[in-house]
Amino acid sequence: MTTVRAWGARAAGAPLEPLSIERREPGPHDIELDVLFCGVCHSDVHQARDEWSGATFPMVPGHEIVGRVVRVGSAVTRFKPGDHAGVGCMVDACLACDPCHDHHEQCCERGPAFTYNSTEMDRVTPTHGGYSTRVVVRDHFALRIPDGLDLAAAAPLLCAGITTYSPLRQWNLRAGQRVGVVGLGGLGHMAVKFAASMGARVTVFSSSKGKEDDARRLGADDFVCTASPSAFGPLASKFDLLVDTVSAAHDYNAYLSTLRPFGTMVLVGAPAEPTGLHAFSLIPANRRLAGSMIGGIAETQEMLDYCGAHGIVADVERIAIQQINEAYARMLKSDVRYRFVIDLASLRDG
Repeated sequence: MTTVRAWGARAAGAPLEPLSIERREPGPHDIELDVLFCGVCHSDVHQARDEWSGATFPMVPGHEIVGRVVRVGSAVTRFKPGDHAGVGCMVDACLACDPCHDHHEQCCERGPAFTYNSTEMDRVTPTHGGYSTRVVVRDHFALRIPDGLDLAAAAPLLCAGITTYSPLRQWNLRAGQRVGVVGLGGLGHMAVKFAASMGARVTVFSSSKGKEDDARRLGADDFVCTASPSAFGPLASKFDLLVDTVSAAHDYNAYLSTLRPFGTMVLVGAPAEPTGLHAFSLIPANRRLAGSMIGGIAETQEMLDYCGAHGIVADVERIAIQQINEAYARMLKSDVRYRFVIDLASLRDG
C-alpha cells in the first residue's frame, strides 16, 4: 500500500480538509495514474453531505479524473507510462453478469465498484476518488483521452459528458428533432452542446433569465424562462425528447405536457426528495418518463472519441484544491459557468 495526499470529508456535512489515504499497489490488470485534474460534480456535494443516505466516511470525492499513467500491471496492453487516461464513475465490476457482457457495467448485477463512497469488488476495501494525487484502477475501466482535447476541460466529460450523451444515444436522437434541456448547469450545458452537434433543434428551460445568452452561445435555438408558470402553455406537445438535468425539486408534470405523443422525458438529475407524478401526464399521449445513469465503458469511450472528433469539452473554471469548500458553496448558488475543475498540482505542491 502507498500513502497519498487527498482532500475529503471526515463526517457528513463537514468541511473538506486534507487527508492521507492508502492506495493499493497496481495488480496485473491495474494502472496507476498521477491525477492532473478532477472535475467537481454536484453529486460530490450530495454524497459529502450524505443527502442520498448511506454514505461512508472519511470520504474523498471526485469521479471526473484525468491523469498521466505512471505504472501499469504486467497484463495491461492498452496503456503505457506517459499516456493520458481518464477515470469516471466506476473503477471495477464483476464483468461476468449479463449487463456487464452487454457493456452496461454501470448496471452490474453485483453492483459496480464506484470510484468513491463505495468499495472494491471485495466489498471491504473502501474506494476514494480524484481529490487526491494518485488513483489505481482496473485497466478495463480506464478511458483514452483523445489527443487535442484540453485536459482540464475534458475531465467533466467522464461524468457530465457521458451522463448527457448516453440518453441522446439511447433514444436515437436524429437531426431535426426537437430536444428540451431542463436546467443549464454542469450537466445541462453538456446536453446542449451534444444535442446541437447532432443537428437537433434545442430549447433550454431555465429558471434564470440571465442564462439565455449563454444557452444560445452553447448552441441552443430557443430559451424558456420557467419562472413564469404560463411559460409551459404555448409549448404543449412540441418536443420529441426532454433531458432533465435538475437536481432540485420541480414539477415533472409541467414538463411532460410539452412532449409530443410517444415522446420521452429522461431524468439525469436526482432531487433528494420524491417528486409527485400524475398518471394522466403520461397516459393520454403515450408519453414516457425514464431515467439514465452514466453509461458503460464502451459508450463512454465512444463519447470521448465523439468529443475528440467534434472539439467538444466542458466550460470550466479551474481551482486549487484549497478552494473546494468555497466551490461547493458557489455550486449551491449556481455560481459557476459551468463546471469547477481542480488542478491537482495545488495538492502536490501545497
